[in-house]
Amino acid sequence: MTQTPSPSINALRDLREASCSPVGAPKVTSDLSENVILTTLDDLHNWARLSSLWPLLYGTACCFIEFAALIGSRFDFDRFGLVPRSSPRQADLLIVAGTVTMKMAPALVRLYEQMPEPKYVIAMGACTITGGMFSADSTTAVRGVDKLIPVDLYLPGCPPRPEAIFDAVIKLRKKVGNESLSERANLLPSHRYCTVPHQMKAVEPIVTGAYLQAETQRKALEAAAGLPMAAATPATVAAEPAPANSND
Repeated sequence: MTQTPSPSINALRDLREASCSPVGAPKVTSDLSENVILTTLDDLHNWARLSSLWPLLYGTACCFIEFAALIGSRFDFDRFGLVPRSSPRQADLLIVAGTVTMKMAPALVRLYEQMPEPKYVIAMGACTITGGMFSADSTTAVRGVDKLIPVDLYLPGCPPRPEAIFDAVIKLRKKVGNESLSERANLLPSHRYCTVPHQMKAVEPIVTGAYLQAETQRKALEAAAGLPMAAATPATVAAEPAPANSND
């Protein structure tokens, strides 16, 4: 019976290197094809912008809770290069999260106009896109934020999950990556529905609180509290003549 010869130490070392580290050690090369990258100005500029989208810390309703969850360690949207900014002059992405009311509309437009170009808008949630549950009965909800500012991407849901926001950001990154510097002027909005120099006129307030000082209101409050009704007001008492002295 023939005995199988044991492999040599060199064969075992070669077998271990082939199975444990098949890639091998990196080698420094001076080849031109591996040290020079050819690209265009559009691709380089778009790559820098899509990798550093800075969203504005702005929210109006419950959708902002889902957006705020992205800042935590569970979702950690900083890995996409999204750094939340509190100043609109340092942000280039506006995620409108929540219902937009007519009272909030001028502030929203002002924040959008303070953001530098190029800037992008994501309409997050049904209330932001169409008014949502407030579109039928509310007299103050704006039926779509696209009536105020241009929207690049619509994110439906009530509210959308944080994973959906990731998907929206990825789609927006693809849009940013396909832009061209020469065609950017064609993508700018040609009109605005609402601007900062508005034509509103200041009017006197309707509710001034004068009804609380009325005589009928005072009597109603005294009757409700069970207090005796005053016979006369201080002005009436002051107008009455003084009683005659009995000693005279």
